[in-house]
Amino acid sequence: MDKKEYSNGEIAIIWQPKKCTHAAECVKRLPKVYHPRELPWITPEHANTEELIAQINCCPSGALTYRRLDSATE
Repeated sequence: MDKKEYSNGEIAIIWQPKKCTHAAECVKRLPKVYHPRELPWITPEHANTEELIAQINCCPSGALTYRRLDSATE
């Protein structure tokens, strides 16, 4: 399955476009990060890691996931 990654240095946001149902929860919850009409459409540097994780955990389709790049636990 195709996937793309975007990083803020602490976590990598993993987007799987084929899973996305376009519910737009990402855009509604963090509009400063998610810009579907721009490239790159995800700019994780515009939010802190905790905000990103909270939003990713609300993705209804599971198209957005993450992995830690720092020493903190997931």
